[in-house]
Amino acid sequence: MSSSLCKQAGIPHHEPLNSRRDFLVKAGMGFGAIAYSGLAQGSTTVLPPAHHFARAKSVIFCFMEGGPSQLDTFDYKPLLNKLAGKPLPESFKEPITAMGEKGAPILPAPRTWTRHGESGLLVSEWLPNIAEHADDLAVIHSLWGNGINHAGGMMQMHTCTPLAGRPSLGAWVTYGLGSENENLPAYVVMKDANKPLASGARNYGSGFMPATYQGTLFQNKEGEPLANLAIRQGESSARQQEKLKLLKQFNQEYSLGREHQSELDARIRSYELAFNMQSAAPEAVALEEETAETLSLYGIDQKETATYGKQCLLARRLVERGVRFVQLYHGAGSRWDSHSQIEKNHSKLCREMDQPVAGLLTDLKQRGLLDETLVIWGGEFGRTPMSEQGNGRDHNPTGFTMWMAGGGVQGGQTIGATDELGLYAVEDKMHVSDFHASILHLLGLNNMELTFHYQGRPERPTINEGRFNRKLIGG
Repeated sequence: MSSSLCKQAGIPHHEPLNSRRDFLVKAGMGFGAIAYSGLAQGSTTVLPPAHHFARAKSVIFCFMEGGPSQLDTFDYKPLLNKLAGKPLPESFKEPITAMGEKGAPILPAPRTWTRHGESGLLVSEWLPNIAEHADDLAVIHSLWGNGINHAGGMMQMHTCTPLAGRPSLGAWVTYGLGSENENLPAYVVMKDANKPLASGARNYGSGFMPATYQGTLFQNKEGEPLANLAIRQGESSARQQEKLKLLKQFNQEYSLGREHQSELDARIRSYELAFNMQSAAPEAVALEEETAETLSLYGIDQKETATYGKQCLLARRLVERGVRFVQLYHGAGSRWDSHSQIEKNHSKLCREMDQPVAGLLTDLKQRGLLDETLVIWGGEFGRTPMSEQGNGRDHNPTGFTMWMAGGGVQGGQTIGATDELGLYAVEDKMHVSDFHASILHLLGLNNMELTFHYQGRPERPTINEGRFNRKLIGG
């Protein structure tokens, strides 16, 4: 009955009720408008509370893309040399590998192994500088995952699953903890070469979460890590303000009815951040402010170590200024992938990376930052004990090594173990989901309590799996 007929008959008229779906959509849009309104007027970041005591405030993840060999760096296996050239013993089940040669013989690891520090941690001669920090390292020998190729391995090490589409670890950390500096990105990504990563930008993407949580890629470019950041020559501050005001007006008009589009919200926030960064970022990336002694510490005065040294130093400057998560890719373009010529490949890459990473640990410690900064080292998987192409190693996700330092981690220890040939994790096995859960725990976040509701279900960073390994803190 129409409203006019109801009025004539003296019957109260009620408009038709909207469906529950309509209510939720409209309510969601309303909250989006509130958020946008706050942004347009200039907002203050309110950090959400952590779930428990946080041992670390920030993370620097030194990622060796392509998969470094644990057998030639941290996981000493003397049986490799004894069985060199022989087939894998029958007691070992040959793994399913991405590109391996079935029945390939054992490849020796002709390394010189030395015990370092009071802990007596064994490290090969390829990493003499990192070895000096033996008592700061918690070396995990028993990592394992499900990705047998680079795309799947990279996806899992970044998002906890080999399948694309989920938020990266850095995005979850940013979502859970926010930023301590409104003038810099909370999540920064750097590569040592302008080459594509396996799985591309999805490694540091936000997946189904709002795009504002994705990593900000700093360019591998001298003097300008972020494009178009500087004010154009000849343009006044007043002129720029007018342009930003007009741009904000356009965005406000376009956002009406589209509040559910996270890309638009991320773009709006990026304009605000970019404006703030025009004063903060140049100072943050000004490596020329550092002493010659500091530059030398990171190897920036040497051609071979200069590139990654600059990125490690920049990472220190960023976390010092409140950046929450910094991802540093070494070997971008899967250069650690050594299906052949592993001696040539790994010895070169270790020289490029060893001093910068050691310099980072030294510098953080000298400045009192290591206790609150969690430094992580490793790749998407390790390498096999069997040879490939006669002088290389294949992918090995079934047992490999990574390490942590700082951030409340107890150094000078090894956790877990692989078998006597370094093929499978056999003791205190730690899946990638456990690894992520442990990183989150050190930051004060419970991987089962950190949730993001998507399509009617609560999503968690470790997909309802993963446990904190208390041995990392001496438990």
